[in-house]
Amino acid sequence: MMERMRRRLTVTGSSGQAEHIDGADAKSDDGMDKNMEKEKSNNKSKQEKAPVYPPHQNKYESAVRCAVTEYSGVSKKGHAPYNPRKKNQDALIMADDPATNTLVLCVLDGHGEHGDGVSQTFRDQLIPEMFNHPTWTTDLKKASADAIAKVERNMLRNYRIDSEFSGTTLSMAIIRGNTLTGVNIGDSRVIMGREEHGRLTFQDITLDHKPDTPKEKERILGCGGRVFAVEYDDGIDGPPRVWLGHMDIPGLAMSRSLGDVVAHSAGVISDPEFSEFELNPTTDRFLVVATDGLWEFVDSQETVELVEAQAGPTDAVDVLVTEAATRWMHEEQVIDDTTIVVANLFNYKSN
Repeated sequence: MMERMRRRLTVTGSSGQAEHIDGADAKSDDGMDKNMEKEKSNNKSKQEKAPVYPPHQNKYESAVRCAVTEYSGVSKKGHAPYNPRKKNQDALIMADDPATNTLVLCVLDGHGEHGDGVSQTFRDQLIPEMFNHPTWTTDLKKASADAIAKVERNMLRNYRIDSEFSGTTLSMAIIRGNTLTGVNIGDSRVIMGREEHGRLTFQDITLDHKPDTPKEKERILGCGGRVFAVEYDDGIDGPPRVWLGHMDIPGLAMSRSLGDVVAHSAGVISDPEFSEFELNPTTDRFLVVATDGLWEFVDSQETVELVEAQAGPTDAVDVLVTEAATRWMHEEQVIDDTTIVVANLFNYKSN
């Protein structure tokens, strides 16, 4: 019987605990799942986990002058009972650039046998490439796109990382002053919680890159690839996947990714998709940046409602990662790696 699998779940590697990182003025970690290893919000741990380029002493005593006033992030390893040595293939980036009043919040969801190597490469190399790009101060979209492409090229040349069937998503919120730029490759996601007429709703900042989206599917078919879902013995279809024209590989459940050399020969691309918004202090409350360890079973509207019910970003990421894990176990008996950042805007819920 074919194993039921709604999405790609990586099951390789050794154990690793969650990392929990708070942003400027973040609240305490009380109430966190006891199984999660947390990184307290001190300057030393921040510089180790979310490096700032160029480096500044006491960077996190105050936030950069942008719309985000408080933020927190967590990355938690999933659970696969058939693979106790499973690695966390997600990665998390939170970095600020005071020179341009810019904050970068990014999640990466690695997949395939070497997905952790791909996501970690971007975690370690992307920010310096962005911040040191000659157009970073004037054209952050070009700087981001060029930096992503350069890191991917370098990664593909690295013989230690086999990216034939391994890759990563990338979803990023770049906040410069009151301007929000969304950057997306794959099926991680950025959303914003908004409040109008007394009602809290969500707004998509990025759109998932799924193989059955008409524009994406047209490109894949034009490159000789195929798009179809696997029908499982229990009658439940998996998500639409990308396959070579002549062979049932690789079965990638997204239409854009970084790495994934074989899938790219079937029309998958690594071009980022950008969006831009001017943030409104009257209506815009918070951002959520997360891998689909969250989005698979917790939709965007429920996510903003769960965030709104918490005292601040630290409590919010704790509640979201716990709720996601509970639903994964109920639906699949496994848990995907889950990485979440919550960022409050314009002093939302500040004391």
